[in-house]
Amino acid sequence: MNQENQLQNRITVIDKEVTWDKTQMIMSKTNAFGIIEYANEVFVDVSGYEDYELMGQPHNMIRHPDMPKVIFKVLWENLKAGKNFHAIVKNLAKSGRYYWVVTDFEIAKDENGVIVNYFGRRQAVPQEVISLHIEPLYKKLLQIEAASGVEFGEKYLIGFLEEKKRTYVEYIKELIYEHEKAQSKFAQYEEQDDEEEEERGFFRRLFNR
Repeated sequence: MNQENQLQNRITVIDKEVTWDKTQMIMSKTNAFGIIEYANEVFVDVSGYEDYELMGQPHNMIRHPDMPKVIFKVLWENLKAGKNFHAIVKNLAKSGRYYWVVTDFEIAKDENGVIVNYFGRRQAVPQEVISLHIEPLYKKLLQIEAASGVEFGEKYLIGFLEEKKRTYVEYIKELIYEHEKAQSKFAQYEEQDDEEEEERGFFRRLFNR
């Protein structure tokens, strides 16, 4: 049994959300292998772990069993290739409760271009986006993984995104952006013709970068 499973098996999963200040940003730093080297106070408060419990542990200690493995497969493929990746993730707190976040990463390399650290930022995700779009998709992916394996979970995800004519990052960006626009939180946001610039601008704004 691996360390991730050992950590999760000590926790009784509770279908209740962590109460936290969703205007705050969860931040962490890991080495190239995903081992935690720093967690800010928001991370500590939301996860329920003390600093000393987090340091030196794999970041996947907070992985929720409701998360399809294919999402982390795609995330790590991008990070290891030196590419930032935005993913919507359900995390497991020490209490057994859950919290949803969207990710953002800065990738640090040494003088030889070898990745040495990942700096992660995480923001809350609107509940409507989760309940209407993400939960149904992730539940479907979990069912496929259980029946046919991660390979076919990935094939389904690829087909789903092909139908949407979006990459995964474009899809979640659109979901969050359209929700925020409807809530008039980005009333001053100006549409840009260049989709790449629009996407970059959106996530920079979301993560205060």
